[in-house]
Amino acid sequence: MTTLLKPSLFQGGRHSLARHLLAPLALLVIVAATMALRPAPTALERIQARGELVVATRPSLTTVYRDSNGLTGMEYELAKGFAERLGVELTLLKVDSTAALRKAVRGGRADLAAAALLAGEDGSQGLRYSTPYQIVDTLVMYRLGSARPTALADLAGKTVVLRAGSRHAEMLARARAEHPDLDFKVVEKGSAEQVLTLLEQGEADYGLVNSNAYAMHRALFPDLASGFTLNRDQGLAWAFNDGGDRTLYLAAQRYLTQVKADGTAERLAQRFYGQMEQMDLYSARSFIRHLDDRLPNYTADFRQAADSAGFDWRLLAAMAYQESLWDAQAISPTGVEGLMMLTTRTAREMGVSDRTDPAQSIRAGAGYLRQLHDRVPDRIQEPDRTWMALAAYNMGMGHLEDARVLTQRQGGDPDRWADVKTRLTLLDHPAYVNQLRYGAAPGGQAAVYVRHIRHYYDLLVRADNSERHGQTLVAASE
Repeated sequence: MTTLLKPSLFQGGRHSLARHLLAPLALLVIVAATMALRPAPTALERIQARGELVVATRPSLTTVYRDSNGLTGMEYELAKGFAERLGVELTLLKVDSTAALRKAVRGGRADLAAAALLAGEDGSQGLRYSTPYQIVDTLVMYRLGSARPTALADLAGKTVVLRAGSRHAEMLARARAEHPDLDFKVVEKGSAEQVLTLLEQGEADYGLVNSNAYAMHRALFPDLASGFTLNRDQGLAWAFNDGGDRTLYLAAQRYLTQVKADGTAERLAQRFYGQMEQMDLYSARSFIRHLDDRLPNYTADFRQAADSAGFDWRLLAAMAYQESLWDAQAISPTGVEGLMMLTTRTAREMGVSDRTDPAQSIRAGAGYLRQLHDRVPDRIQEPDRTWMALAAYNMGMGHLEDARVLTQRQGGDPDRWADVKTRLTLLDHPAYVNQLRYGAAPGGQAAVYVRHIRHYYDLLVRADNSERHGQTLVAASE
């Protein structure tokens, strides 16, 4: 069988064939021109398309660290909020130096850098800084017992230690014009904690850190103090690549402006820097000494009990410090004793034969707290649930329920610790005792008890995440 081809393509000669070939070519040209006219996706659109915001940071107590609920920290909470605003996931790119932060942002490995950076800190081109979200001062630190510096002239002829890549080096370099004897030691890939450690160990006369870093580390370095403020009212900001479009930068500007206006930034600053009780010098030194000398003896027991009872081991350690200062032989005037200060009745209920035995005491204390925690209504969320269980550990579950009932009667939220703790002081007030099902109780004491444990827990989290104490605590449990 012969197949006949349509002669129409050939009968018109070369002109007919060209017309048929040019038609699809023309269509391709039109499509290509249309695509060329379509604008390229913006930086913000690319992030939203991939569903991920990559943020470069240097892990530290002022940026991101771990507590019982996972990652936290001032920079982490702000960055997470921004990612949620964009409708994407947050991915952290962890680096170990300011130079690495700059490189990651400029090279496109990170969309922005969030690492407690002073605006313009790198002193070079290529980065654009956001509106500040927090204001800090630069402090000149010294060891207590040595001469307190009060001006730049006091630093002449002394060794000053500071972080590499920080703006602090620029400050002192400029100051050399008037004080040529200024000498400073730069810590490569250093942190504020390393600066404070070198100063504490006598390897430098003075150290420069920002006020937020000092606030975070203050209780861990009780022998250091601020001499004077070198530079005031500096803004901490995020850093972006100065090239390309400004869509991501402008989105961040709007976000940071809003979190400042609605109080979110201030609440976070209070949470991470302002809620720590100011320990007096004696208490701070005692805590650090006991942290190094006593706690390592019991860290493994705390971890084992915490795994069994389902708590953060640092919470149990904080309870024990509040109860006994980590003294296994401690005895109170009322007859409770041991690390967890168990009563005779509680010890018997929890199967303890020797309250002064550290492992038994810790295990029983953790088990008893678990029982109380399980009795708190399921609808109460963390961390309020744990704070209420701690209050019950101190004064009993019945008295906690009385406080929650009073809270509800007075229009507060009985499931919110902040509301309940303000009613605890009413449990022994004559005007309210007759309304209480379980009678009078020292509720104010329970409120202080919980506050102190929260304070010690925060200190332990910071110590555990610190370079100075973290390795000691880890090694003690191995």
